[in-house]
Amino acid sequence: MPKASSRKRATPASPPRRAELLATAAEVFAAHGYNATTMRRIADEAGMLAGSLYYHFDSKESMVDEVLSTFLNELWDRYDTVLDARLGPRETIEALVTESFREIGRHRAAVAIYQQESGHLRRLPRFAYLAGSQQKFARAWLGTLESGVATGTFRADLDIRLTYRFLRDTVWVAASWYRPDGQHSPEEIARQYLSMVLEGIVVGP
Repeated sequence: MPKASSRKRATPASPPRRAELLATAAEVFAAHGYNATTMRRIADEAGMLAGSLYYHFDSKESMVDEVLSTFLNELWDRYDTVLDARLGPRETIEALVTESFREIGRHRAAVAIYQQESGHLRRLPRFAYLAGSQQKFARAWLGTLESGVATGTFRADLDIRLTYRFLRDTVWVAASWYRPDGQHSPEEIARQYLSMVLEGIVVGP
């Protein structure tokens, strides 16, 4: 790999081309892991020379940063819309789950990268936002579950943190098997998931 000083300065690609290159990079990162992925491997998958990729991105770190930040910014725009609506606890959980599956449909590879790589990436200064996002995520879900118990919507004996971990992990693991061209839409998967999960936490009539 050439020294940083000898690389040509990265220049912006057109928005469609940039999105295409980032989508390719996301699939490579998700399949092979961040450490094992090189700019050459991404370039090969994109059908271009490694040197040409440096015209658009200065490093693989820049690429994975843009993949993750784009996904998380969109996720939080949608989560914030749900939370700002101040729905009841059950309706909020339903909406958060549905938006989560929609994001998996839009950013499946980015979700896989987030799950696999955020543990070590967040130790790098550039990726400090990953820890903040995880904390915000926990507050949103835990707060909704706590409100549901307090209002009698969810069972009083519910272990809040255990339930949160179960919901979090069982929703996001779908990135490992979901395919946008599959039989079910994200909304259909969310409905099936909620019908199975909520019967275990909602107080019956």
